[in-house]
Amino acid sequence: MFIDEIVSKKNGKKYKTTLIRETFREKNKVLHRTIANISKLPDACIEEIKRFFKKGPSQNIDYKDLQTFASKEYGASWALLSIIRDLGIDSMIFSKKIQWREDILAMIIGRIIYPGSKLLLTHLFSDTVLWELCGHPYNTKPDVQKHCYGPLDLLLKRQEAIQNKLAKKHLEKGCVVLFDITSTYFEGEYEDSEIVTYGYNRDRKRGFEQVNIGLLTDKKGCPIATETFAGNIPDQVTVQGQAKKISNKFNVKNVIFVGDRGMLTPKRIEEVNAEGFQTITALTHKQMENLLEKKVISLNFFQTKYFTVVDPENSQIRYVLCFNPQRKEEERQTRLDLIKKVEEELGKIPKKISNQKKSAAVGKIWKTYPMEKFFTWTVENQVLTFSLKADKIAQEEQLDGCYIIRTDVPTEILSSEEVVKTYKKLAHVEKAFRIIKTTVLEIRPVRHHLDNRIKAHIFLCMLPYYLQWHICERLGPLLKKDGTGQERRYNFSLVLERLKALRSEKVKIGSVVIEGVKTRPDQEQTKILDLLRVAL
Repeated sequence: MFIDEIVSKKNGKKYKTTLIRETFREKNKVLHRTIANISKLPDACIEEIKRFFKKGPSQNIDYKDLQTFASKEYGASWALLSIIRDLGIDSMIFSKKIQWREDILAMIIGRIIYPGSKLLLTHLFSDTVLWELCGHPYNTKPDVQKHCYGPLDLLLKRQEAIQNKLAKKHLEKGCVVLFDITSTYFEGEYEDSEIVTYGYNRDRKRGFEQVNIGLLTDKKGCPIATETFAGNIPDQVTVQGQAKKISNKFNVKNVIFVGDRGMLTPKRIEEVNAEGFQTITALTHKQMENLLEKKVISLNFFQTKYFTVVDPENSQIRYVLCFNPQRKEEERQTRLDLIKKVEEELGKIPKKISNQKKSAAVGKIWKTYPMEKFFTWTVENQVLTFSLKADKIAQEEQLDGCYIIRTDVPTEILSSEEVVKTYKKLAHVEKAFRIIKTTVLEIRPVRHHLDNRIKAHIFLCMLPYYLQWHICERLGPLLKKDGTGQERRYNFSLVLERLKALRSEKVKIGSVVIEGVKTRPDQEQTKILDLLRVAL
């Protein structure tokens, strides 16, 4: 390699271009190609590079003259910040570029790249350019109170306005809205909290207090709004408030509201209908049995794909009958496993305790495993006897693998097949909960004890998911063409690691220091950046 200086004239002015070039041979011809254009480097630096490339008997190249230090992650932070600005998330948070808004952007990006506490994120100031990109001086540690907790409080005040903007962007009259609820548990004491309390824990973390989290998305799973509820509030109680929010605050009409069977009970469906909305949900096992008893449906109907029955008491209601053979075996095996577990637990109850204590122990088992309907049991003279109800088990098995989707959406709007597919879109919300709670964003552990801070933290975790959702949409062509199983290469985490490998560094050549030297993306990194529509 060698240094090539090219001097040219244009409009009476001289221009000098300095290139690092190399010579190669192709088909017996000697050719040259450019490795780098170093014209913009300081003159002293160019002279050092010239010296570096000189070869002579009295001066050998000393590779110690070339040093790289102060290396910081650059690619992922820059890419995510570029996408944030492209999506308009920054202006949704606040219309003006002020420091607290930029600090929120740093925490949104940090939640994806460096999940953990906000204090940890401030400690990473010497390992990433994230804080510098968001307005902080080079190599200066942000103050966690001023630049994290303070902005977090301001973000909570802006939550309603931000969600209104998201709704305006993604929802329209007659659209499908998905809603589901999950919980996240807490460790420690929360005596002053009104929302951290005991309740039904979906993660099976018994003995821990929790809060419930509701999430509204569009039909593709793009998050629109989140709300934090007390840990003991039943799922169905949250429905009316969400319907009113969509109708009154978001001003979106004629919505098709989709919720699971435990949420859209008959009473809640009435409340949603009162807002002018239509609904799609699934029937509970008991509701399916009632339809069988009334002869509205027959088990034979499940043999036909998307067999549809109109409710005899209300012609606006359709029942779409579906059957999943894989689910049939799973439900049967789950029931057998639970029955076996209950039998083992009943057998562990001490024999030498009073009838009252025995009954209490049995009641505790039924509370843990809701399988009492399959058992006959008695306690007499300190003896517990129990047996299985074979007829009840056989009756239950008839509906294994069967499920019914209930809707009041007219056929001309959605066919029976479309109704089923729309209900299955609730999987998008379940996926969102998995990502927010575990795989990427890691909402836990929640290190805040004030209710407002807890709510702000949860909202802060929804915004990174909104960003991640759009990133995955842009990466669609890459992910769809990927292999399967062991042949699969790409996922969101790998893409992040590939971007994090792009660094910003200080380079020292002799006595000259060059700041902000960026790693040149390789072919794969360039492909990722192109899909993300990001230029370094």
